[in-house]
Amino acid sequence: MASAAEQLAANLNFDAFRKATELHKRIWFTIIAMIVYRLGTYIVIPGIDPVAFQQAFTGQAQGILGMFNMFSGGAVQRMAVLALGVTPYISASIIVQLLGTVYPPWEKLRKEGGEAGRKTLNQYTRYLTVVLALFQSFTIALGLSQSPGLVINPGLFFIISTVVNLTGGTMFLMWMGEQITSRGVGNGVSLLIFAGIVAQLPQYLVQALELTRTGSMNAGGLILIVLLVVAVTVAIVFMERSQRRLLVQYPKRQVGNRMFGGDTSFLPLKINTSGVIPPIFASSLLLLPATVMGFAAKANLPEWLQWIPYAVGQLQHGRPAFMIMYGMLIVFFCFFYTSVVFNPEDTAENLRKYGGFLPGIRPGKRTAEYMDFVLTRLTVIGAAYITLVCLVPEALIGVFNSRFYMGGTSLLIVVSVTMDTVAQIQSHLLAHQYEGLIKKSKLRGGRR
Repeated sequence: MASAAEQLAANLNFDAFRKATELHKRIWFTIIAMIVYRLGTYIVIPGIDPVAFQQAFTGQAQGILGMFNMFSGGAVQRMAVLALGVTPYISASIIVQLLGTVYPPWEKLRKEGGEAGRKTLNQYTRYLTVVLALFQSFTIALGLSQSPGLVINPGLFFIISTVVNLTGGTMFLMWMGEQITSRGVGNGVSLLIFAGIVAQLPQYLVQALELTRTGSMNAGGLILIVLLVVAVTVAIVFMERSQRRLLVQYPKRQVGNRMFGGDTSFLPLKINTSGVIPPIFASSLLLLPATVMGFAAKANLPEWLQWIPYAVGQLQHGRPAFMIMYGMLIVFFCFFYTSVVFNPEDTAENLRKYGGFLPGIRPGKRTAEYMDFVLTRLTVIGAAYITLVCLVPEALIGVFNSRFYMGGTSLLIVVSVTMDTVAQIQSHLLAHQYEGLIKKSKLRGGRR
């Protein structure tokens, strides 16, 4: 027999959505925030020559800048105030989470601080975001001012104004992402990246058709890419919904003349526990140094720095060095982020406190070891799946010599964020159904 929660979930329909006024406000807030974000990607930094910068960007669009431009929703292509996007915030989150596992004071905050400790670490993340954004924007401003023809009046004033604009744009997006998470639906930062990718899809489709028309890419290659997109989308949906369920039993206990307990439930462990975080983190770590080197390569470099243009060339899409580094970072963050979001020892201790146990396994340490064993095997499968999804399109980009970037990373982010947002909408509808049932029961109780 279906549980009460399953019966409520089965009854979710348009009428339930129509009555959920709180959900309507959250959705409208998210949509308005996305519109504001898109408008911000068209506000160009003062002092830039748009025509000259567009020509310079076209020559670099195939490489790291193309990926950076995709994540920023085209803001890099126009050198808008939101060109840095949320990359500094993501990089700061990586550093804080890494230090939270090795730096004792922050580790104590993460494990024992509770809600106050989490807020403190979030504040540290914001401070570090400002530092990274200042460094990154200063490097970009310096590279632009030293590139002939890109800046109308290069100099100290242009560098200061560019640093202020780019850093302010990043801080605005960080604030907006937090507001979407708390007052909208879905994860705010992930939705901002999602909006940037989706906004670029029509442009990539037109580019693909134009490359096919001019003969730069044959029709067979285009058909293969379309089939690959469909296959990868199906694989992502299947893997993201897959999970390993551990049977949990609760013993019977007698209270007076009544017998309680004896129930069974499941502890679901997803194959991809880390979600879409590993490719985002890996991309951010590759983008940060590569962007700096890319702008530095255009400047007049001394002899001992002549290796920078070669290093930038090796970090282009489809190159072996890029694929190897990208794959290694994805695997690392799959295991790292899984260890952050799921602690077998804490889960085993909570089961023991409430009397739950896994059949055939002793509660406590043995249960934690078994969970860690199962989770490690699942993470190996999940890491292999994410790596394949992200790297197979990269290999095809190198084989077909494609001049546009739209790969597995984009599909993984789009599909995963869509599924997560829909799941949150369903959760809000389910909570609304529960509230309706509680109100009805109270009214019936009052009438009696």
